[in-house]
Amino acid sequence: MTNTDFTAFRNRVFEYVERAVVYGDVVNVTTKHGNAVLISEEDYKNMVETLNLASAPGMVESVKSAAAEPLEDCILYD
Repeated sequence: MTNTDFTAFRNRVFEYVERAVVYGDVVNVTTKHGNAVLISEEDYKNMVETLNLASAPGMVESVKSAAAEPLEDCILYD
């Protein structure tokens, strides 16, 4: 995570956006009124999808159950 104040962010906005988009960095921008976080659109969409899946009834339990299964029990052989 990169931390910066708003003045530095404003002066180097392209660099910070590139860090988020190209390198997957999270940029924390501090202001006197609070902080803002910059992430790539891809990371944002992935986070929203994860939250949506986790909110589906029974989904978390289903994933935990599947993760506990031995891998060899999950592979189909011809």
